[in-house]
Amino acid sequence: MVYQSFSSRETKKLGEELARKLLTSCSLPPASRGALIFALAGELGSGKTTFVQGFFRGLGLKRAASPTFIIMRRTALKSRKFKNVFHVDAYRIKKPKELSALGFRDILENPQNIVLIEWAEKIKNILPKRAFWLRFRHGKKENERKISL
Repeated sequence: MVYQSFSSRETKKLGEELARKLLTSCSLPPASRGALIFALAGELGSGKTTFVQGFFRGLGLKRAASPTFIIMRRTALKSRKFKNVFHVDAYRIKKPKELSALGFRDILENPQNIVLIEWAEKIKNILPKRAFWLRFRHGKKENERKISL
């Protein structure tokens, strides 16, 4: 499935709608499956952070600060389905094992977590197969983006 966006507003709206659907119609993943993981891949400026901002809004959060310099940020949720959302920016990761020191494996195994990972292609070898991959690409026009699920 490919979504086309012609503005950052549309990209945010897509993230927001996805988050709202998760909160209203999605049941918790079985405990054996772990966290709900969204792996965001794409070039610089292709809309990953913009999508995350909309996703956070859809969860009822005011903003999504980029964790580029701290790598990972946790935000508590006031939801019965999910307790935390983790925003990970793997751009500066050289080796996927660097995330081990942050308790990343435990985060991925907890079914009460939602995990959004920017630059997920850098750590794809340590992500579970159940992760939902969203690929962001620049379109032909300046603000056009193509988002593949």
